[in-house]
Amino acid sequence: MKRFLLFVIIFSFVLAGNAQLNPVTWSFSATKIADKTYEIHMKAIIQSGWHLYSQTQPEDAIAIPTTFVINNNPLFTKEGTIKEVGKIEKMKDATLGVSANQYSGSVDFVQKIKLKSNAKTNFTGSVEFQTCDDKKCLPPKKININVAIKIFSNI
Repeated sequence: MKRFLLFVIIFSFVLAGNAQLNPVTWSFSATKIADKTYEIHMKAIIQSGWHLYSQTQPEDAIAIPTTFVINNNPLFTKEGTIKEVGKIEKMKDATLGVSANQYSGSVDFVQKIKLKSNAKTNFTGSVEFQTCDDKKCLPPKKININVAIKIFSNI
């Protein structure tokens, strides 16, 4: 019984330690680039030794891609898809026979939007992502996105 109790206590500390592990910090902002046109920047800062996966993965990948869900908003239209600005790494594990498209350090995911009128609004949604280091992967994590679009009189 003492061994079981010791196991439960140790296991609880391991879970608590992993629950607090957060190797990616996100920031969200909007930049006006033209009349009624904005870029939404969803920037991930990745701790050293960790990787964040691209939105697109090779067919043989086992990595969970970063996925964005952008809420519909009648006050703007999305222009194109979310672009990735960063140095992509094409990882290939010869032992497991799998590959992945990933980022280290940082990556900026950018969505261009066009306002339908000069009205204040918010860009909202969520991002789901997975991070791994050379030894383990953390479970996928989902966080909310909320960016205020402020109307400026000039660019």
